[in-house]
This record gives sequence, C-alpha cells and structure tokens, in this order.
Amino acid sequence: MIKLQVIGNLGKDCVVNNVNGKSVINFSVAHTEKFRDAQGNQKDKTIWVECAYWTDRTAIAPYLKKGTQVYVEGAPDIRTYSTQDGRQGASLSLRISNVQLLGTRSSDGEGGSSYNSGPSYSAAPQHVSAPPSSSQLNEPADDLPF
Repeated sequence: MIKLQVIGNLGKDCVVNNVNGKSVINFSVAHTEKFRDAQGNQKDKTIWVECAYWTDRTAIAPYLKKGTQVYVEGAPDIRTYSTQDGRQGASLSLRISNVQLLGTRSSDGEGGSSYNSGPSYSAAPQHVSAPPSSSQLNEPADDLPF
C-alpha cells in the first residue's frame, strides 16, 4: 500500500459531481517548496495534485474554496498522456481517504500570509470535561504530588 500526504492550498473552488449514483468532490491542491539552487538563488517549486474524494459526506464541499489550506491523504495515481504536439506528459492524482481543513486565507488585506483556523473534521466526536472544582478534590490544597 502506498499512502500520500499533502498539505497545500486549493487552486480553485471544489466541484461536486455525481458518478453512477455516487458523490465525488474534485479539487486541486498546490504544494510549494522553497529551495536554493547550485548558485545559491532561492527558487520555488510548486506541485499540483488533482484530488478526488469519493464520499457521501459532501457537507465539507462549501468549505473547499480557493486558497483554503488543507491536509489530504490517500492513494496516489500517476496518469500519463500525450499532448496534441506529440509530447508525453504526466499528472499526479490522489484518491482521497481523509481530508482536514487547516485554515482559510484572511480577507483583511494581509496578502494571504495569515490564516484563520477553519473547521476540523475527525472520525469521532471529542468530549471535553470541565476540571473538577476545589470542593470535589479530596486531597489537601498544599499537598503536591511530587
């Protein structure tokens, strides 16, 4: 089994399609890495990953907007093709098994460098219990456990 994990930004809004009675959410994620070449110049390398999320849980679709930062994981697939001028090409696609929203670009004019936390989706609900009150504690307040 091969699993690919990608953190990046959506290049455009997602598209929800219905294929043979099943829902699929299609979107593309761009991951950019910064590196220095042999001469010491800083360069950027962007890899685009086409994503297909086959799910009945399409409620996430309204949040998958251009610029949203996401974490996706799934099984990779390389597709090869021939262009009209005869050149060979390849594209990376990903069949998504898990998607998590990491944030959205702020709209306050900061140039997209700041992110607001977006909704987080997990498999099980998380329950947070309140800390016990001082009347519920049986130990003396000055007794430290170390």
